Amino acid sequence: MRKLFFATALAATACLGMSLFSQDAFAEKPLTLRLGHPMAPGNNVTVGYEKFKELVEQKSNKKIRIQIFGNCQLGSDRVTTEAAQAGTLDMSSSSSPNLASFSKAFMAIDLPYVTDPKNQDKLYKALDEGDLGKALDKVAGGIGLKTIMFSEYGYRNFVSAKKPLNSVQDLMNLKVRTTDSPVEVAVATELGMNPAPVAWGETYTALQQGTVDAEGNTFSLLNDAKHTEVLKYAMDSQHNYSMHVLLMNKKKWDSLTPEQQKIIAEAAHEALVWQRAETVKLEKLAWQAFRDRGITIHMLTPEQREELKKKTAPVREKFAKEIPAELLELIAATQK
Repeated sequence: MRKLFFATALAATACLGMSLFSQDAFAEKPLTLRLGHPMAPGNNVTVGYEKFKELVEQKSNKKIRIQIFGNCQLGSDRVTTEAAQAGTLDMSSSSSPNLASFSKAFMAIDLPYVTDPKNQDKLYKALDEGDLGKALDKVAGGIGLKTIMFSEYGYRNFVSAKKPLNSVQDLMNLKVRTTDSPVEVAVATELGMNPAPVAWGETYTALQQGTVDAEGNTFSLLNDAKHTEVLKYAMDSQHNYSMHVLLMNKKKWDSLTPEQQKIIAEAAHEALVWQRAETVKLEKLAWQAFRDRGITIHMLTPEQREELKKKTAPVREKFAKEIPAELLELIAATQK
């Protein structure tokens, strides 16, 4: 009986030890978050997320790990954002134009000429520390998402594979690739262009085959995605500013501990400051790459830029009625 008692006690102790070990092992298991985005390798958005991953893993001692799936590996930004909404993907990065498909409020930042590069620092401050960022986070919350990082994307310029772009009139009748954003489509229409919504991953082929003969995007992304192989002309239209917004499934965010949320938020902010500075360098390199490729870049005169602003004014007026007035006021405040 005595031997049986000791054997039973020993077995119980061993089971308890194994149970504690299992709990400890489970507690130490790293949290892995999957992030999908459509941007090309080396792009300013791409390197920003790589920096974000580095900082999250560093700050958490690799207790939080980020798996990045870029270059449309998991689909376009619309596809990955739908997955993030559904909770089948933790994080998605979507361009602000494509986010219009999820909430019209996101059209506010994409309206033509509502922001100007000279006021960029004020816009950043409003996004990072002010009510503008909070308002956009509230919009995201309404569609089951949480804003993590307002990644710098940049100002879009019109480019063409066939026709010189030396004036505003040269834009007329061009078949131009757009996203599904109603704002982008309306801008193209007001300028006399023929808009054709095409997924980003299919745009190079569409240009190559003549399905479209123009697009509007940052020089940096166009260079990284090798569109410079088929483009011949460009103008510095800077017709709208875009961001790539890093979003997380809201339920997933709420399930994290306060410490995990703090690590992710701090890493996102630090990565964003770094990424915005890196964007300036990459954009300069892209401009030079355009010139090296022999792409003709027309620099708009002040009169031509004003003409573009006037021609696109109806777009701003039309969509202002569909966007929360608060958002438009907050953006306008950054331009004073």
